[in-house]
Amino acid sequence: MDGDFAKHAIRSRPENLSPFNEIEARYSERRQRLAHNHRLSCQATVQGDLVIDVPPESQMHRQVVRKEAELRDIKLDPATRLYHVEVQPADLQESTGDLQRLCNAMAREWKLADLDCDPVILPELQHTLREGNWRVTAAVHRQSTIMAVWPGFRPAAHGIAIDIGSTTIAAHLVDLTAGKVVATKGMMNPQIRFGEDLMSRVSYVMMHPEGAAELTHAVREGVNDLIGELGGEAGIDPADIVELTVVGNPIMHHLFLGLNPRELGGAPFALAVDTALDLKARDIGIGIHPGGNVYVLPCIAGHVGADAAGMVLAEEPHLLDENSLVVDVGTNAEIVLGNRDRLLACSSPTGPAFEGAQISAGQRASRGAIERVRIDPRTLEPRFSVIGSDLWSDDPGFEEATQAAGVTGICGSGIIEVIAEMYLAGIINGDGVVDGSLAARSERIVADGRTWSFLLHDGAQQILVTQNDVRQIQLAKAALYAGIRLLQDRAGIERIDRIRFAGAFGSHIDPKYAMVLGLIPDCDLNRVESAGNAAGMGALIALLHVPARAEIEAAVRKIEKIETAVEPKFQEYFVDAMAIPHKRDAFPHLFSVIDRPAARPESADTGRRRRRRAGSAGGKS
Repeated sequence: MDGDFAKHAIRSRPENLSPFNEIEARYSERRQRLAHNHRLSCQATVQGDLVIDVPPESQMHRQVVRKEAELRDIKLDPATRLYHVEVQPADLQESTGDLQRLCNAMAREWKLADLDCDPVILPELQHTLREGNWRVTAAVHRQSTIMAVWPGFRPAAHGIAIDIGSTTIAAHLVDLTAGKVVATKGMMNPQIRFGEDLMSRVSYVMMHPEGAAELTHAVREGVNDLIGELGGEAGIDPADIVELTVVGNPIMHHLFLGLNPRELGGAPFALAVDTALDLKARDIGIGIHPGGNVYVLPCIAGHVGADAAGMVLAEEPHLLDENSLVVDVGTNAEIVLGNRDRLLACSSPTGPAFEGAQISAGQRASRGAIERVRIDPRTLEPRFSVIGSDLWSDDPGFEEATQAAGVTGICGSGIIEVIAEMYLAGIINGDGVVDGSLAARSERIVADGRTWSFLLHDGAQQILVTQNDVRQIQLAKAALYAGIRLLQDRAGIERIDRIRFAGAFGSHIDPKYAMVLGLIPDCDLNRVESAGNAAGMGALIALLHVPARAEIEAAVRKIEKIETAVEPKFQEYFVDAMAIPHKRDAFPHLFSVIDRPAARPESADTGRRRRRRAGSAGGKS
């Protein structure tokens, strides 16, 4: 990487590596051309400050991108349709141009009159007509514009629904004629090398004059790579793809469109554009058919983007009588609450802790990452499962099954479960403090400076859950819960009837543990479900059913937006939500199906902290 990286407090320069050598030159010439600033790690030596980005294809433990398409009944009515026509051949007795001949055939055979023509088809039109012996297939966008023409009969047109997340990009390749998903792919968002979370990328743009262009290039290159991979898997030339629908949070939305997201870095968090957009793929550097269209769903507010609009389109809270809460849990959680009468939305800055960042043994979801945890409340002995194996750690054959990848760390769903289980087992109290007195009972409780940690796994790589890990999750979940409480206040809603977790991470959260932790308000656990990749499903619906575009555009205009950053009660709700599950809220549904942990005698350290806080408060009053 080349540039200043405030996050690491260094200036990275390619010159801080040893010079490009003969072996690398030979490799680049004979095997695979090395791109700009790419080096072979076995040949380059570090000679100064560097930030090194390991590309996904070189990573041993690649992230598992879990954003599969759901099975859903969607009424098929795409924006782009195919029409096979027989065009009147050119004739000396008739001076009509070939384009007019095509338009006449479309009117005669399909009753499509007064069609416009995308200029991109003109250079090859005459050749195409003659190659097809005057029989061609035309793609018409919104019954008004011819945007592609192929010789002969073509049975299917294809489109792609894309969800651009801050961490991952997911895409579904769809047969627009049959309404069938033919391939699904996901990849790490290549922008991640500029910063783990959204605001770090905005900071990068603010600190580097060329930063916005770099980030735009990175995300478009990633999208084009994904399109190529999808086409390769399905045997479809990307040039034959005619339609894209796109969702993403506001910063991803702006960077994909080539818009500088600087204004989203501070109040009043102004969007450059919030309405839906219909664009030509060629105008934004997307490698599909040059006449292909890109539809971008509308944004809701400064930090509630087109992905939240896609989530609303997929989950339909605006059509329900019951109070519905839809949450996309990520580095920036997007929250929608309400019913057919009133819908409100906000975002909450949860940060990257849920994705493994800022956690001592944290990592993204890849093979070897702990994703499920159970702790015996009597012995405090844990057992767990890892991504890539169906076995639990106490099952016969677990070590052999995980030998290749090993137990490498703990991902987001795993850290939520282990902290919830630590609370249920009495290892941490409602304030999130690890109880050091339990060290007399179990060797799993280990001293860690002035605090205590829980030893989850003692193998080739020791995995501890530290006091700081607990705090990071408390901070993240408190921000999310506070945002939900603000929406409940504004809507006057005390009871939530239905909760849906959206997003790749949300899809793998166990509802019980999410509620134990206090990530979400109390609700009947049978009504708390995963929505899968709801944002991507919204993009898919908009791709296959064009009237849904008008529906979501109208719905978004009616959504009330709450800006958590300027709400005076946010801090109060945040402090209360730091407790597990909550300082004030009772959670009757939750504790009707699980036992509340028995209160333990207060430790001397905890007692001293409470007395200090009480004394400080008394002095102020």
